Amino acid sequence: MKKLIFSAALVLSLGLAGCGEEKAKEEPGEKETPVSAEQNVQKEETSKDVYFKDNEVKIEDLKINITETKVIPVGEKGNEYGEKPIFAIWYSTTNLSDKEIDPTSAWIAVFKAVQDNNPNSVNKLEIGASPDDKFLDTQLETIKKDGTVENAVAYELDDLETPVTLIASQGLSGDELGKQDYEIKQ
Repeated sequence: MKKLIFSAALVLSLGLAGCGEEKAKEEPGEKETPVSAEQNVQKEETSKDVYFKDNEVKIEDLKINITETKVIPVGEKGNEYGEKPIFAIWYSTTNLSDKEIDPTSAWIAVFKAVQDNNPNSVNKLEIGASPDDKFLDTQLETIKKDGTVENAVAYELDDLETPVTLIASQGLSGDELGKQDYEIKQ
């Protein structure tokens, strides 16, 4: 079931891959047009409108606000069936556009989580089962424009000491917006 939900969310998240800035494709033989001072100001204002700070990420189409985090050991409520402890995150997602956005796909499109406990490679954490049963029926529902819904996500931890770093980007292939470390507290 976990794999089915993850697969469905991944497919839906591909629609959010373009949530970042669109870049014009240059045709062969075309020359780049000089950018005016006014266009530079508009670009700077747009970059100020996208961010990840203080537990909140905002991109063009949506805003995600992290409301709570905690570690849940194996066998405890929220991680009854897991084989590893999880880092659980509760959050709210606001749809700022007319696009079809659901809270799970939005999260997957914007965030990745790592534990920097390997000196040779990036240790990207795997998404685990939902840590909160109250979202099982609503995690893939479409959010109305200007609507906000709550959800939760969990990542399987590789150790109980190394902080989890959330890295936010403007969609699956967009520019990185920032990072935030979360200490592992039990």
